[in-house]
Amino acid sequence: MVLISWCLKTKNGLELVEPNNNMSQSYLQMAEESIRVLQNIKDSQIWTATTTYYIFYYSLYAFMLRAGIKCEIHSCSIEFMKQFLTEHYTNEDISMIQKAFQARIDLQYYADRPVDQAMINETKKYCKEFYIKTKLAISTLSEDSIHTIREELVQITTPENIPQKPEEPKRH
Repeated sequence: MVLISWCLKTKNGLELVEPNNNMSQSYLQMAEESIRVLQNIKDSQIWTATTTYYIFYYSLYAFMLRAGIKCEIHSCSIEFMKQFLTEHYTNEDISMIQKAFQARIDLQYYADRPVDQAMINETKKYCKEFYIKTKLAISTLSEDSIHTIREELVQITTPENIPQKPEEPKRH
């Protein structure tokens, strides 16, 4: 787990940008293309897990860009979702994207780690529902909701809200 405060301070982490409907739509199109590709790679566990994860991620990132939030660190995007998008996503949505994220990492970077095929099948099915849910959420996202999401993130960036490193005890 990453901290939002770290994500805000880190290069390519969370950043406020202008809300961008065009980029949001581009990421939704990438998710749609990935859904189409998913049918052609059903015999490959690694590519099924990877494509499934990216359907989740492209959908989430489309929402974030529509709200004017940029982030190139996937774990930060997921943490942002957990903390700031609870009006739009359920605990099950969060759990499923986390499972897909972990399966992709395990299969791409750790050849010796087994990944449960049933879990891959579960996330593969769910990612399509997540895409549809996100597309609907983006289409109904109001300017007030965008403002609220952005303001909540700004509140965290104020110095008094960023956790400080505790002082070292004085040595005598």
